[in-house]
Amino acid sequence: MTEAARRDDDAAVFGGGLPYPGSYWRSLFYFNIYRIAVAFLLLLATVLLGKSLLLGSWNQSLFITVSVTYVLFAAVAFATIAARKPDFPVQLVVQVCADILFIVLLLHASGGISSGLGLLLLANLAAAGIISRGRLTLFFAALASVAVLLEHTYEVLFFYGSYTLYVQAGLLSIGYFATAWLAHALAKRAVASEQLAAQREVDLASMAQVSQLVMQDMQDGVIVVDFQGVVRQMNPRAEDLLGPAPRQRDLLLKDYNPGLAARLARWRENPEAGFDPMRTIITQKVTAARFVPVGSQDHQGVVIFIEDLTRIQMQAQQMKLVSLGRLTANIAHEIRNPLSAINHATELLQEEVDLVESHGRLLEIIHDNAQRLDRMVQDVLRLNRRDRAVRETFPLGDFLSNFAAQFCQIEKVAESVIRVTIGVQSAVNFDRSHLNQIMWNLCRNALRYCQRKSGSVSVSVVAGAAPGTIELSVVDDGPGVAESLRAHLFEPFFTTASSGTGLGLYIAREVCEANGASLSFVESPSGAQFTVVMRSV
Repeated sequence: MTEAARRDDDAAVFGGGLPYPGSYWRSLFYFNIYRIAVAFLLLLATVLLGKSLLLGSWNQSLFITVSVTYVLFAAVAFATIAARKPDFPVQLVVQVCADILFIVLLLHASGGISSGLGLLLLANLAAAGIISRGRLTLFFAALASVAVLLEHTYEVLFFYGSYTLYVQAGLLSIGYFATAWLAHALAKRAVASEQLAAQREVDLASMAQVSQLVMQDMQDGVIVVDFQGVVRQMNPRAEDLLGPAPRQRDLLLKDYNPGLAARLARWRENPEAGFDPMRTIITQKVTAARFVPVGSQDHQGVVIFIEDLTRIQMQAQQMKLVSLGRLTANIAHEIRNPLSAINHATELLQEEVDLVESHGRLLEIIHDNAQRLDRMVQDVLRLNRRDRAVRETFPLGDFLSNFAAQFCQIEKVAESVIRVTIGVQSAVNFDRSHLNQIMWNLCRNALRYCQRKSGSVSVSVVAGAAPGTIELSVVDDGPGVAESLRAHLFEPFFTTASSGTGLGLYIAREVCEANGASLSFVESPSGAQFTVVMRSV
């Protein structure tokens, strides 16, 4: 029987509305096996060795008849136990009373108390007390004692039985009560142990469920490794940080992540050793490992906590940027007014008719730098506007065609420089001004580094890898981005141009996230490629 079937069996409800789990019926079944074995052995011994034994010495035909009837009764009991009808208490009482009746008849047919068959009832009483969990045990003992005493009294009155054997009958009755009381005490302790074990099982199951939920929701990865280096448990966050684990039994940590296994080996040699953060090749996450020992010293397992330093660094950077944004926004507001005055005054001076050429050159420098400062102020103010997205649904292809024409006109480049390829016609739900800002930033960077030939800047729209997404890419034919600089592309205030603010790509990624999209740098054979992944409508 499987464990699931056994649990269903134990939960069954039997006659009278009282629950009798399957364990009761199984005990009764095994008790009946003992019963039929005893009856069959007595019958077999009488048939084969009847003359040399005391079995059936007074009335052998009666002994054989009772033994055969006893065997048949046990066989019928198997059927009633399998059918579980009548109810468990009824079957137990009937079967134990039948045991007492049959054994007393066998005892009578074998010469009474002196045959020693009365001792067989000790095992039956003990089994009945354990099976019934102590119920009716003393009643069965009293019934057996009365039956034995009546049988001996019948012998004394009608078959010249000895009065002295009353002592033996009395001692046998005392044995019945002692056995019944012992079985009753053992049954009570067994019931208490079962209840305690059931409660402990519930508690352990609850604790296991709570532990599982805690592990599932932890922000840190958790890996449980035994003393042989076998991974026993791992939460999903660990796989997010270190990469997917092979689905196999007895997975070794050194096969899954050799770097982490090497750190564990060094930690076991020196628990006080410190470790630098490590970058996972698969996920490109920067993580830190912390080891906590569990178990005995001889068989010491380890719980490994994997902390995502990338997330912590991003949170720290976000907090720093929030504070910096507030400060710079206040400063920018204070700068805009005098900057506008300087710019306006410069434009007025440039309109003078008798302006000296050298003075005109100086005014041009002042005007250009004022414009540059104004752009920087505008970029700083945009840092606090990422959450002000007003989305609308519009065709992406039409938007890009209009943008390309407008961009080429403003930047004074030939329209052939930008090639727009729409691989999939789709509408998007995006803030139009945000998408215009993103495209303007990406195309201006591409124009700065491209060769300015026909098709030097390629804008393409294709279906995304994930269902329901599209990929908008801007690619140039320039020298590309040096590998050492790729990790810093989206950091604020990072720039390789002397006239740049270093906020363009950072703001572009921020407004992408505000619209439910993502911006990333994609490695390409030549030039630089930036891709925006957004949902289509």
